Amino acid sequence: MTSSLVDRFFAHSVRGQSEETWEPLRDHLLAVAGAAGQASGKFGFQEAGAVAGLLHDLGKYQPGFQRRIRDLGGKVDHAAHGAILARRMLGGLGALIAHGIAGHHAGLDDELFDKERITHPAFSAEVVEASALADGIALPTALAASRPLQLLTAQRGFQLAFLARMLFSCLVDADYTETERFYVEAEHRPPPPRGATSSIGALAEALLTHMKLKQAQARDTAINRHRAEVLASVLAHVADPPGVFKLTVPTGGGKTLASLAFALEHARAHGLDRVVVVIPFTSIIEQSAQVYRDALAPFGDAVIEHHSGFDEDRVSGKEAHDKLSLAMENWDARIVVTTAVQFFESLFSNRPSRCRKLHNLARSVIVLDEAQTLPIAHLRPPSPR
Repeated sequence: MTSSLVDRFFAHSVRGQSEETWEPLRDHLLAVAGAAGQASGKFGFQEAGAVAGLLHDLGKYQPGFQRRIRDLGGKVDHAAHGAILARRMLGGLGALIAHGIAGHHAGLDDELFDKERITHPAFSAEVVEASALADGIALPTALAASRPLQLLTAQRGFQLAFLARMLFSCLVDADYTETERFYVEAEHRPPPPRGATSSIGALAEALLTHMKLKQAQARDTAINRHRAEVLASVLAHVADPPGVFKLTVPTGGGKTLASLAFALEHARAHGLDRVVVVIPFTSIIEQSAQVYRDALAPFGDAVIEHHSGFDEDRVSGKEAHDKLSLAMENWDARIVVTTAVQFFESLFSNRPSRCRKLHNLARSVIVLDEAQTLPIAHLRPPSPR
């Protein structure tokens, strides 16, 4: 490998194009650090997310990887070095970050630090670190959590595991999104329709307008008066501090729209980002999602369904179809309707594609519809023997 190649480090190549169009590794690391830090800042760990982004592809500073990207060598593990550096230099929080870095392609691994590849990497740490520094990457030597880990409760083990998944989610989504952005620009394709285009406030206003119109048009019956009372009751609590709220309403009492109205207004009152509605049965999901769409008809992209029974062919138009598919990847939408299976399996998964959406649960209102149907055994797992 010539010195000219050693002096130029790339994260991604573009087939059939010269190196001048490839993505410099430094640019990719800084972009992912910025995006991951912004995402993790929503739950108080901005620095940790940024560091994960900065270190995740540090192993690409290996001469072996730079040969690989030019089709001059075989496959090279590029995740191990950043994981080792995070664990070695950044304390307890660094170990959580290390799991995400090591697994940002393959997935989280319980036995990460027992494996030979993560304890005895087949490359020189000094060479990689020196190349990164020469390329303008300031490697972290300390990490201060903005929410100290000492403040965790008695459920420390669970909380640490969940924090690791949340940081992992921020890293994976930032890495995927930034890589996508580079290739879209390099190949001169139109940018994908990502992100919510409507605001929580606009959705809340539209839903209240819809419900008031329905009330004005409804006959003066006992059931309709009860529905109006339910709506008034939930709206009276939208400014209450965030926490756990319970709503018990008989079938036909207007719970579907009243609960969404509360969720949107509560999100608006507290500056939250989205509403995630978790429903146990696909038949109820399809019904509820359609009710939401009808009520929010002017905002066609506001509601996404994410479950195994959803038929994407129901969505008309390529742009709308593409936007839906992209929103399913990371739940970057204002209202997400999903199954309890999808929700809880994602919470405890180790796969990048499943965990990618988790960070978007931060600063969200989560509605557990028909909560009484959730098996208690699943909510209270047995104690380890």
